[in-house]
Amino acid sequence: MTAMPTAAESVIAAARALLGDRLATASALREQHSRGEDTTTPTLPDAVAFPTNTEEVAALVTLCAQHGVPVVPFGAGTSLEGHVNPVRGGLSIDLSRMNNVLDVSAEDLDCLIEPGVTRQQLNEYLRDQGMFFPVDPGSVCTIGGMCATRASGTNAVRYGTIKENVLSLEVVLADGRVINTGSRARKASNGYDLTRLMIGSEGTLGIITKIRLRLHGIPEATSAAVCQFETLKGAVDTVIQTLQVGVPVARMELVDEVQMAACISYSKLEGYAPTPCLFLEFHGTEAGVKEQAEMVQAIAADNGGKGFAWATDAETRNKLWKARHDAYWAAIALEPGKRGIATDVCVPISRLDEALLGAKQDILASGLTAPICGHVGDGNFHTVILVDDKDPAALERAWELDKAIVHRALKLGGTCSGEHGIGIGKREFLELEHGPEALAVMRSIKQTLDPKGILNPGKMFRN
Repeated sequence: MTAMPTAAESVIAAARALLGDRLATASALREQHSRGEDTTTPTLPDAVAFPTNTEEVAALVTLCAQHGVPVVPFGAGTSLEGHVNPVRGGLSIDLSRMNNVLDVSAEDLDCLIEPGVTRQQLNEYLRDQGMFFPVDPGSVCTIGGMCATRASGTNAVRYGTIKENVLSLEVVLADGRVINTGSRARKASNGYDLTRLMIGSEGTLGIITKIRLRLHGIPEATSAAVCQFETLKGAVDTVIQTLQVGVPVARMELVDEVQMAACISYSKLEGYAPTPCLFLEFHGTEAGVKEQAEMVQAIAADNGGKGFAWATDAETRNKLWKARHDAYWAAIALEPGKRGIATDVCVPISRLDEALLGAKQDILASGLTAPICGHVGDGNFHTVILVDDKDPAALERAWELDKAIVHRALKLGGTCSGEHGIGIGKREFLELEHGPEALAVMRSIKQTLDPKGILNPGKMFRN
């Protein structure tokens, strides 16, 4: 007697009829979709689907809902907390082929895009129209993924995070229904804010299929600078004082001496010393940029800053920011063969010195290599803890360091994740930060919108 097909086999057969060769079960593609850039154990999906429009996504989700098969959205696979790991198998829905810019309004400074569009692709499209999209996590990630993880980045101190730059979303819910969460209006007071509910939900409440973004005019003048310091405390104090006096810096990025040495080596930066450093950028009019830079330069000098190395031409600026964006890979290159566990705490600006300098002491006490870098303009910083993920003792030591850094941030009124999200890697911190009652509310929202638990199961909550 012929065996009945499993639920996954039934979904695969129906999805293949819908998508043809855009439904893949080859081992190589399944392995590619088994994890992001993290240290979680890979898990193979049963199949990978490559839809090209909202209707196909809705049809795939409806199929999975009917058969109780898990669905895991996938963008570029750059996440650092296990968001795209299909821990219970099922269907990985890769949205990278939904990568069209659908509409741009120069008059209203907004645009409509599909989720597979990257920041780099969008800004290339916008460049000749005098506009840009500012949210800049540093990696080549999709904007749909940025919405799902509530991404941030180097420009957040001036332009805000992805949350402040999304007007509305189109979302496929767990039963296949499609909703729109807002309008093109810059503000509204008309019910629950479903846009903000979906941003940061990590694919556990719905799959984003269209995004209406705020855009910004390209500033008249842009200037970047690198300032090196004798001590890490001098760099941190410069950040705090700059923000407290209200200088509207566009970017303010910190690296410690270990990360700076890694950047010099990896990105071939010439003329810099391996000391703590601030990467700065100023936007505005010619006069405004000059005034901002002079104010920060004076503050830095009072804190042991060794002067500014200016970069006013686009080529030099791009090289500097490329080096900052490649900081993760530069850190990994310090000890080839090891993987990086990325911390992502964020604290009130006034407590940044305690959090960051305390983390530095934790790192030194651990004996591990863990460069520090961060978007310190909003109190957010990272360490990349280098570890042999095949060595259980080393992994345990690395996770203990991670916990120490997070626990200190929480005691200082901060958060366990400023921009990477929770996924698998930070689930244990979610209740610690929010408390059991708030976590129960989150679970109830999940249960209401996804009663069968098919959307990215195992993420954010332990079960």
